Parts: sequence; structure tokens; C-alpha cells
Amino acid sequence: MAQRFLAVLAVALALSQVASAKSWLDKRFNTDGTVRTGYDASGQQVVMLNLNQQSGAAGFNSKQQYLYGEFSIQMKLIPGNSAGTVSCFYLSSGDDEWRDEIDMEFMGNSSGHPVVLNTNVWANGDGKKEHQFDLWFDPAADYHTYTIIWNPENILFKVDNLFIRSFKRFAGLPYPTSKPMRLHATLWDGSYWATEKGKIPINWSNAPFVVSYRNYYANACVSGGACHAGSDRWMRKQLDGDEWGTVKWAERSYMRYNYCEDGYRFPQGLPAECNRY
Repeated sequence: MAQRFLAVLAVALALSQVASAKSWLDKRFNTDGTVRTGYDASGQQVVMLNLNQQSGAAGFNSKQQYLYGEFSIQMKLIPGNSAGTVSCFYLSSGDDEWRDEIDMEFMGNSSGHPVVLNTNVWANGDGKKEHQFDLWFDPAADYHTYTIIWNPENILFKVDNLFIRSFKRFAGLPYPTSKPMRLHATLWDGSYWATEKGKIPINWSNAPFVVSYRNYYANACVSGGACHAGSDRWMRKQLDGDEWGTVKWAERSYMRYNYCEDGYRFPQGLPAECNRY
């Protein structure tokens, strides 16, 4: 009996040590709203953001600020009718009108319709630079990896192993270069905007809505501190010919909106960078 107890205790201790080694939320983030945690079969920590009409928005926000880096996370989005919800993975310098921000926002769908990924860049309060894509897979069926690479030359957006966008820095035009940013993940009610330009709001009878995150990764320069080892890999990263090919494939096959093609939105002329790509 004692031997069996010790064996069980040893297994439990080993599992606890594995889980602890792969925990990342409490070490690196503060939380808001209803945030739950668990572990998958491999011992990987899973963070679940919960949204219902009573609890309001949920999220986690990095304790550290960064100035350039590579950031990725695996997400499993809301199954079924998620219309009106917005699930996010993004960097932001704050909430003021002069903020810098780099967004990956997943706009909920009514059942049977594609989930839209909205990518956007804000620099010194200048935004309105959206590229939107219909996702070519079911993002609620399994985890997929979403990555932001931010360096002095360009901002790159990646889904799994495919680059889908490059926002380049051009002389004389706004670009996030000097404001440290925190990493955020949030789930909130975007009924006024998210699904078909706000035509389909949240159906709260489907709540709670849950988005799951795991396998967070950051190799970045901490504000006021050093860059992590291996930063050369992303600090100088620009797309090669094959990677530009995946961007063109995504634009050709799945792009829903490109701000550089929206003359109605910019009656005085398209933003200057649109003519430089």
C-alpha cells in the first residue's frame, strides 16, 4: 500500500513539475475579467478567456514592455455562432490618441461563414491600415499559430507557417519605432463592428464564449533592457521570394479588404505607402 502511494505521489509530482515548467501566464501577464487555466495532455498550460453578458471582456496583458520582437501564440477560437465577438492577439503602447499598435483581430462569424482575421498597424495615432482575410480553415476545430514579427524595417504577420502580410517602413511615413508596447490577448463584445460591419450582434444565448490560448512565445527586446539571445534572426527579417509568394497567395485567394483599394474611405487620396509597394 505504501509503495503504491509513493508511486502515485511520484507521478503526480512529475506531472506538476512538467506543468510548472510549461506555465507562462502568471509569470509574464496580468489578467482582466474571467480567465481560467488548465493543462493539456502534454502538460502545456492552456489559458481560456470567457465572455458572457455579465462578466464582460476578458484578457491578459504582459507585465513587460517591448521595443521590437517576435511574438507568437496558439489559439483555438469560439466554435459555432461567434458573431459579434472579437478575439485578439496584439501589441499596444497604450490607449491614448497617439498610440502605436499592431493588431491581429479575429472577428466572429455566424455559423457556416468564414472567420475574418483583421490585421492593422497604428503609428503615432495613425491607423486605418487594415488587411482582412477569410481564414481558409476552421480556427475553432484545433489550435493554429499566429505570429507577429516587429523590427525596424517591417512588420510581418504569419498564420501557421505562412506569411500573409508585410507592412514596410518607408522614409517620412509613420512607423512604430520608439514607443514600447505591451502584448495583449483579449476577448470582447464587438457587436457594433465585428460581423458584417455590425449587422449581426452577439447572441448571448450562445454564451459563454471561450477562446483558448497556449504555447506563448516571445523573443523580444525588453524596454530599458537587453534583447534576448537569438534576436538577430527576427531583427533583420524580411521576406524572401517564396515568402512573398505566400503573401500574394493569401491576397489573391482570401483577402476580404485592403485599405489601399478603398478610395471611398480616402477621398483625398490613398495613404502614401499604398503607392510604394
